[in-house]
Amino acid sequence: MIIDFTKMEETVIPAFKGGEKEMRAKMYADESNRIMRCRLIPGASVGLHTHEDNREIVFILEGGGKAVYDGTEERLSAGMCHYCPKGHSHTIVNDTDADLVFYAVVPQ
Repeated sequence: MIIDFTKMEETVIPAFKGGEKEMRAKMYADESNRIMRCRLIPGASVGLHTHEDNREIVFILEGGGKAVYDGTEERLSAGMCHYCPKGHSHTIVNDTDADLVFYAVVPQ
């Protein structure tokens, strides 16, 4: 199955999970997974949240920034994968001067 994000419309989500500015995302979802191609502009963030019933895999495509995972800061750059298991908390922050682009997969 092909999921062609280049043909999807980008959705603007203000203050996603209580974060700063906005996240732009192209999204696919079915009964098993939510797959998103996301973009955070400089200064934008995904708010701190806990994965109570699921987990999240974040693969960085372009740019950089940081994840704060259970209170510990982790630097992110293209090619890296950040994982937040069930029961843990994280936030993603673009603290650079370029867009941070990533895929996020949330198994349901």
